[in-house]
Amino acid sequence: MNKAFVKESDNEDDDDLPQTLALPAGTKNYITPEGYERLRAELTHLMNVERPSVVQIVSWAASNGDRSENGDYLYGKKRLREIDRRMRFLTKRLDIAEIVDPEAQPNRDQVFFGATVLYSDKAGEDHKVTIVGVDEAEPLAGKISWISPVARALIKAKEGDTVVLRTPGGIEELDILEVSYP
Repeated sequence: MNKAFVKESDNEDDDDLPQTLALPAGTKNYITPEGYERLRAELTHLMNVERPSVVQIVSWAASNGDRSENGDYLYGKKRLREIDRRMRFLTKRLDIAEIVDPEAQPNRDQVFFGATVLYSDKAGEDHKVTIVGVDEAEPLAGKISWISPVARALIKAKEGDTVVLRTPGGIEELDILEVSYP
């Protein structure tokens, strides 16, 4: 079917991707050396492996004739747009990244970027989190973004301190049990 008869735009798949966490205005994109290398490796893989492979498939599919109902061609073009969008995102994030090495932290008794913190909540449950950059946060793996409410409450605290965490459910106190750096 001709595109003139179908309501769709060239950027229709922009809504398919999850929204990335925006940095607060005026802040830097802090990232650990490991996180930076992971993003750089992903960008290199997309540029050198995935994109050329998809371009080859699209080229082959285009040579088969009618493109309007050619699944390989249509899917390949969509995948190329996804790859190009991710490459632009990674390039921008890497350009503004400020690498912070947690091992170089002089105040190792205090919570800063890169610290691993063991804390106890009011229910008595212990939680262990590592404060990392926005692009490397994995809450289920215990890696929280430095701009998250928990990290903001923990920053600058020391072992033995009690910090206040403001949540939608009310105020919660967290007891810092241990602060460590890699």
